[in-house]
Amino acid sequence: MLPVKIMLALGLTAAVTFAFADTKVTSIGDTEMSEAEHSEAFMHIKTMLGKWQGKLTQSSGTIIDTSSEFRLVSNGNTITEKLIEDGVEMLTTYTDLDGELVVKHYCALGTEPVFKVSKLTNKTLKIELDRTQSDYHPGHHSFVNSMQWTPDPRDAGMVVVDATIFLDGELQSQQTVLERTN
Repeated sequence: MLPVKIMLALGLTAAVTFAFADTKVTSIGDTEMSEAEHSEAFMHIKTMLGKWQGKLTQSSGTIIDTSSEFRLVSNGNTITEKLIEDGVEMLTTYTDLDGELVVKHYCALGTEPVFKVSKLTNKTLKIELDRTQSDYHPGHHSFVNSMQWTPDPRDAGMVVVDATIFLDGELQSQQTVLERTN
């Protein structure tokens, strides 16, 4: 039988090993870095990883093809979304700053609005323009004002994205229904 001190040491080693088993450490050369802790909103967007396609209905009633591809980059600390609407490609980034989700959208309208979380439930994430980070005015700029993701309760592989856009000073709504393709 092992002495009590050795058994305690082995138990402590096993506990420490178990506690750090979920910590992902990545190395670039000899620099080790672990993945940061993420906000609940970031984890909500993380459920979108993969490819999606669907239809976007503009406020005019026009329906266009759309697709999104969400990828985890930067050692798991940023999500990029390549968004294509009617053949026009855009980019959105999702990352945390001081425990809060920050979203930046590089829009085909020529603006780059920054968003913050305005609503988060176990099903829905809504972001709205962060006026402290984006100095856009509806009378002078066209820009995305808000976005909201809601899973379709009838199909786990589908999500509804509601958005508002200021276009030439007028607030317009649009809705996209996306289906996961992988």
